[in-house]
Amino acid sequence: MPAILYPGAKFFHLWWIQWEVFYNEQEWILLEIIPPSEILKPFQAMEDVINALWPVYDGPCWREFWCEGEKDNGPFWFSFEVVSIGGQVHFYVRILKDQKDFFESIFHTHYPDLEFFPAEDYTQKIPQDIPNDKYDLYGEHIGTIKPDAYPIKTYKSFEISPGESDQEKMLDPFSNLMESMAKLKEGEQLWLQIILNPITNDDVPWVDAAKKEADKIARRPADPDRKSMVGEMFRLMAHNKDPYSEEEKEKDLIPPEMKLTPGEREKLLTVEEKMDQPAFRTHIRAVYVAEKDAFVSANKRIPRGYVAHFSSGGNFMKDNGFKTKIHYFFRQRRLYLRKRRMLQLAVKRFPPNFPEVGGKGTMILISEEIATFFHFPSKASALPSGVPRIMAKKATPPPNLPTE
Repeated sequence: MPAILYPGAKFFHLWWIQWEVFYNEQEWILLEIIPPSEILKPFQAMEDVINALWPVYDGPCWREFWCEGEKDNGPFWFSFEVVSIGGQVHFYVRILKDQKDFFESIFHTHYPDLEFFPAEDYTQKIPQDIPNDKYDLYGEHIGTIKPDAYPIKTYKSFEISPGESDQEKMLDPFSNLMESMAKLKEGEQLWLQIILNPITNDDVPWVDAAKKEADKIARRPADPDRKSMVGEMFRLMAHNKDPYSEEEKEKDLIPPEMKLTPGEREKLLTVEEKMDQPAFRTHIRAVYVAEKDAFVSANKRIPRGYVAHFSSGGNFMKDNGFKTKIHYFFRQRRLYLRKRRMLQLAVKRFPPNFPEVGGKGTMILISEEIATFFHFPSKASALPSGVPRIMAKKATPPPNLPTE
C-alpha cells in the first residue's frame, strides 16, 4: 500500500505545501514602468538588464523544498507585462516586494531617466467571473515548436546593416505591437504577460539536451568506442567497400564539422551560442478581454501576429495548444471552464500546467531572445499617443542652494 499511495501523496503534499502555504506567504507588488523619451540602444540595454536579473535565482535545500514548500527554483520568477486598456498602453513588472530596490537599481543603471510607480493590479479591475453576460475573453499561451536548444529570431537579425549602431536603421517589431495595442477601443483590454524564471541545468537539463542536438547537427558519433567502430566496419563491408582502403582512411581524417553545409554550420553555431548563456524558463500568455458589444475577433490575434516576427529557420513561435478553443464533445461547457481557468492563471501569473511549473507550454529562452521580445522602443516619436513616456529629466538641486 505505501508503494501504491506514495505518488499521489507526494503530488498532493507538494501542491499543498508549495502553493497553498509557501506561495501565499509571498508578498507581490506591481510596478508601472514609464520609459524615457529616447533610448539609444534598446535591445542591448534590456539584454544586459535581464542578465543582471538572473541572480534572483536561489535554489532550495532539502528542508526548504519538502518542509517549507520552496519550489525547486521559485517563486523567484518575475514578469514583464504589456497591457492595453482601451488603447492606453502600459508597461508593468510584477516582482516580490523585497526585490523592489534590487530591480530598480538594475534598471536605472541603463535607463537613468526611467520611472517606477506602484500600480493597482489591472487584472483585479474586471469581474472575476468572466465569461459572463457582459464580458468575454480569449487567451492563449505562446511557445516554440522545436526543442529549446534552437533559438528564435533575435534583434541581430533585424539589423538592416549588420553591426550598424544607428537605431533608425534597425527594424523593431515591438513598435508594430504598440501601434496595434493603441488602436483598441473603449471596453477592450489586451494583456501580454512574459513570466521569467531563472534556472540552471540542474533544474532543467536543457543544456545536456542542447549538446545532444549539437552533436546530431554536427554528425558527431554519439559513442565512438570499439563497438561503433566495428559496426562501421561491417557497414562498409556490406556495401562491398574495403574499410582499410586509402579512400576510407581519408574520410576518417576529415572532422565531421568540415562536412557540414553552410546552413548546418549556421544552425550549429546558434545552438552552441545559446547553451553558453544564462537561461530562463519562460511562459508567455496573451489574454484579450472585452465587453461583448465591443469584442473584435481580429484583435485577439494581435499577439499571434507579433510573435510571427521571431520565427526563423532556427525555431518558430505560435500558440502551443493552451488556448480558449474547443472542437469536440461538450464544447460550451468545456469552453466556459477553460476561459475561467485562463483568467485565473493570468490573475495569479501561474504557469500553463499549474500546479506543475514546467512541461508543455513552457520554453527556455536566454536574455538575447527575451530582450528581442520585450524592450522599450528607442524613440517616443515612433510610438502611438497611447504609450506614456518620461519627457523631462529629473535633476537634483544645486549643492549651494540655501536651506534657510
